[in-house]
Amino acid sequence: MSTNSREDRAEQVARHLKLLTFLFVVVPIVLLVIFIEFRFRSIEDSFPSRSPSVRDEARMELDSMPWRPVTGQRLYVPAYSHVYHQKGEPYLLTVTLNVRNTDVDNEIVITSVRYFDTSGKEIRSLLQKPLQLAPLAATEFVIERDDKSGGSGASFLVEWKAGTEVNQPIVETVMVDTSNTQGISFTAPAVAIRETKIDDDEIADDDLSLDASID
Repeated sequence: MSTNSREDRAEQVARHLKLLTFLFVVVPIVLLVIFIEFRFRSIEDSFPSRSPSVRDEARMELDSMPWRPVTGQRLYVPAYSHVYHQKGEPYLLTVTLNVRNTDVDNEIVITSVRYFDTSGKEIRSLLQKPLQLAPLAATEFVIERDDKSGGSGASFLVEWKAGTEVNQPIVETVMVDTSNTQGISFTAPAVAIRETKIDDDEIADDDLSLDASID
């Protein structure tokens, strides 16, 4: 009887220890994890979010050019609406075209943004009016993941102008997908395919119109 009593007492002590461990170790850890998750979400929600292609004082649509353009570029920017994986299956991606004005003193104007598919056919224009970017401002144009029209060899043609000599903007695409357990992301930089330097003597009055092209 004494042996059984000692065993019963040992089991009771073990159960009490497990209960105390659960109450004073496991429960506080769970509560701490919940609190941290709640704090992260509340902090994230407090950040001011901006939708792509937002228009404000730094990214302003124009009805007329603010100056005579004296320099500019036409840029080719690779994009990947999907890549191939496993047995050649398409892996869909969200594409973000990002344009950054790197000049600290002068604005630039984006005059055209066009999206092309793998065969080189223009799908659509993403810019209705010229868009002025303030010094160091940036803007984005998004092709949603479910938009399969571009394909694996999609591209953008981006044209910009400036009223004085400026630092060249940084233009690139960012391809992302996080829908699966293993995400994917990569970037592709723009390539200048035409540069324009315009002397004042070469600019006619009609170059001030919105139809003035970088050609």
